[in-house]
This record gives sequence, C-alpha cells and structure tokens, in this order.
Amino acid sequence: MGTVTKEIDVDVPVSVAYNQWTQFEQFPAFMSGVNSIAQIDDRTMHWKVSVGGVDREFDAEIVEQHPDERIAWTSTGEKMHAGVVTFHRLSEGSTRVTLQMDWKPEGFVEKAGEILQIDDLQIAKDLSEFKRLIESNGFESGQWRGEVPRSEDGLGR
Repeated sequence: MGTVTKEIDVDVPVSVAYNQWTQFEQFPAFMSGVNSIAQIDDRTMHWKVSVGGVDREFDAEIVEQHPDERIAWTSTGEKMHAGVVTFHRLSEGSTRVTLQMDWKPEGFVEKAGEILQIDDLQIAKDLSEFKRLIESNGFESGQWRGEVPRSEDGLGR
C-alpha cells in the first residue's frame, strides 16, 4: 500500500484554501498526475489519472467533509485510492494544508515509484503548485460549503 503524507503552509485564510480545494474539477491546474476529475454529484467524482505513464480511471466518494476543516474520500470500485486533506488555521491570513493519500500500486512502474518515493516527491510538488496557485490568485475560484458527516462504518454511507 502506498501512503504519502505531506503538508504545506499557504498565505491565505483557511476558508480561501478550503474553498479552492472543493473545486475538484480544477485539480489538474496543480496536480500533475490528475488528467481530469468530473464531479457527478456533491459526493461522487470520476477521476482520470496518469501515474508513471500508466493511465487509470476510478470513481471516488467523499466520505466526510466539514467546511474549513477536512475532506476525506475513497474509491468505490476495484482501484484502491483514498485520501484526506485537512486545513489548520495558523493565523488570520495563513493556513496549513495537510494531505494524506493511500493507494494500491499496480504494475512494475507504480511499485518502483513507491519504493523510490517518487510519489512523495510528486505530492510535495503538487502542494507547492497549489500554494503558488492560491497565493498568486489571492482568492478561491469557487466554493462548496456542504457537510458530509462521517458514517458510523467510516464509509460515508
């Protein structure tokens, strides 16, 4: 199982960082391995990603979401992919964004990338790009402030 946890401090208020992160279809603007995300409804997304030249598609469901605090998701099909992003207010104008992602590497390229920690480097780079994007804009491009409470079974259902 591949697991990466990275954090970055951004010089925007927590609500701005959170609101931008809720714009899932705009992830390709800062996540280089994400080709596209189609948001089907408030909780369901279809991801198209490319990892080490290997293309993948999967559906994911938001299993927990609390404005200005956290968003957690997990894949719903065969491909194992899950993550959580949390937002911590450091000051009125700065926020710590922490991203944890888990997935099951498939094939030689993905397994080698995990061993060589290329995935760690990629996620750190993606967070740096998120920082550049949100700080250069100074505002979010949209927002979704809905709540998705965590279910008792932890699966959001």
